[in-house]
Amino acid sequence: MPSESASTSGPPLGKYLASTDKKTRDKAIKNLAAFLSDPSRDVLPKAEMTKLWKGIFYCFWMSDKPLVQQALASEIAEILLDISKLSVSLEFLRGFWEATVREWNSIDRLRIDKYYMLVRRFVNASFRLLIRAEWDEAACTECNSILTDRGGPLCPDDHRVPTSLAYHLADIYLEELDKALGNSPVPSPLPAPLSTLLAPFIVLAARTTNSTSYQRIQSALLDPLYTSLSTTHESDEPPSRKRPRLSVPSFPNLVSNACTERPKEEGTLSSSALKKAILKRMFDIAGEPDSRDANRRKLYALWKEHMEDDDDGSDARGVDGS
Repeated sequence: MPSESASTSGPPLGKYLASTDKKTRDKAIKNLAAFLSDPSRDVLPKAEMTKLWKGIFYCFWMSDKPLVQQALASEIAEILLDISKLSVSLEFLRGFWEATVREWNSIDRLRIDKYYMLVRRFVNASFRLLIRAEWDEAACTECNSILTDRGGPLCPDDHRVPTSLAYHLADIYLEELDKALGNSPVPSPLPAPLSTLLAPFIVLAARTTNSTSYQRIQSALLDPLYTSLSTTHESDEPPSRKRPRLSVPSFPNLVSNACTERPKEEGTLSSSALKKAILKRMFDIAGEPDSRDANRRKLYALWKEHMEDDDDGSDARGVDGS
């Protein structure tokens, strides 16, 4: 468990977030939202953000009833959208992921489910933050950096990152993106830049030394997405003989409102065009020098399989997956 002494030093709210009294902790969370949402507030120094997140992490650790945990997880994640400055929101998000990776292995089995829930809430709130920012290119790039920098949950080169955290992200990522688009903080949200948002997972799949991590990304994220994009324009065709069409999520909000990288210029793409663009991005990342040979072969094989599902699958026949 995070030490209380570590949590109480730092920003003034820290000691109240780590209090053993629930009413004190609840008040501290509300004061935290007001503290960070002050329009005059600049980004906290990294050391102070780290100490603040130790207090928040300990505060959530102390929540012990399911309904209390759910409400607190939502309240903490919503701070991302309560903050008026995008730069402050992104630093708060970075603090969350760094604290989560740092403390993950200290979470016991009785508490792990509530932290999985907290991660889910933050993923959803992150997408709604980007929707509100109209998928600002710099903000999307920063979010990807938060996930993939050393200490981030999808960093391919940091062996300290718990694999179970990356597995959970792969499991929930598309589902929460679909929910966020369906519960947008703005009317008529711009299409989600899917190629950009998926890049951290594709890079991890290409570079990870853990075969189970690769397989989880393919089975939980890539295959369901490609299948969902295929079924929207191939509903009248029989299932592929290679890959039986089992029940998979459909992601209706995502499929109907996505592009590759530039929402304002591209607009909403058809599912067929979107699938081909993401397959191309996957192919390109697989071909980069930092990609592992074994993973490259798997990604090429996956690319070829899904390209052959399309009408013009002849483009895939000349590729050697070895």
